[in-house]
Amino acid sequence: MHKQSLFHISKREALPLHKALLIRGGIILLSLVFCGLVTTVLTGENPFSVYGTILDGAFGTSRRLGVTFRNVAILLGISLAVTPAFKMRFWNIGAEGQVLIGCLATTACMILLGDKIPNILVILISLIAALAAGALWGFLPAFFKAKWNTNETLFTLMMNYVATQLSAFFIIVWEVPKGAGKIGIINQTTKAGWLPELGNAYMLPILVAAIMTGVIYIYMQYSKHGYEIAVVGESQRTASYAGIKVDRVIIRTMVLSGALCSLIGFILTSGVDHTLTTTIVDGRGFTAVMVSWMSKFNPFIMIAASLLLVTMDRGATEVSSSLGLNHSFADILTGIILFFIIATEFFITYKVSLRKSGKKEG
Repeated sequence: MHKQSLFHISKREALPLHKALLIRGGIILLSLVFCGLVTTVLTGENPFSVYGTILDGAFGTSRRLGVTFRNVAILLGISLAVTPAFKMRFWNIGAEGQVLIGCLATTACMILLGDKIPNILVILISLIAALAAGALWGFLPAFFKAKWNTNETLFTLMMNYVATQLSAFFIIVWEVPKGAGKIGIINQTTKAGWLPELGNAYMLPILVAAIMTGVIYIYMQYSKHGYEIAVVGESQRTASYAGIKVDRVIIRTMVLSGALCSLIGFILTSGVDHTLTTTIVDGRGFTAVMVSWMSKFNPFIMIAASLLLVTMDRGATEVSSSLGLNHSFADILTGIILFFIIATEFFITYKVSLRKSGKKEG
């Protein structure tokens, strides 16, 4: 004897794109209304003042606008980098470490080669070293997964800690001045290994992210590799029956994912911050997981998701200073919005129906 559950969950047929977008847009508006009510109840502030302050903190001046779009580009780049692995149902939680190891490799080249060879060679060698380091950080969990079916989530997560401790070690080795516990700006006088500015200090990451968006979309939708990734993600057994070498696809895709993450690390160190810290990635490797998943692995929807999260993050500081609210208040609003979005994705994908009878069955 067992009792049937009261609700029955079944997968829906795919909704037309315009309907899905309309539902998501309506839910975001509903979440903003709910956030407004929370704001009024908890703080007594006018919710429009809070939203206005958030927007001002993100877009209020030309500098704020530039920093916001630069941060969007960096988050978007990492999200794009992890997407091929996620599409393959390989849960790569190691983007934080893969970006950081790219920063470390870039830093090593800038410090060790900066005064020995021409600048263009320093940049080129730094790029190659970063890509190789990220590819290695992607290869190791993929190889163990392909050969011994290890848990990729734990493996990639642990690789984050390895990258962090390696970075911490070399920061002490290269610290300036001795005993400071930090590197500071690398090659500040000579600017050896610094990427050139394209018009302004914000344009390079934006340009790289724009190119990555187009390339990843074409790669995933129209290339043979993208097709193989999709088939492996649906069913490894089906992929094997179709003649696809699953192990090779897993390793190849993770090498690509790791290398793209480290490309963002190269840009962070060589083109944006010109230094190395253990917190330089600032949690964006983990945030990218949410961006990629919420966007259903669509590179263009990732732009909007990245913009939403960065806007709320950038606005948090302005809310804290201008309205005297706790810095975490904007994070609370972000969490509420994300909760609405995640719930919406569930109900778009699945249908929950009430069973006609909840009686016990034999």
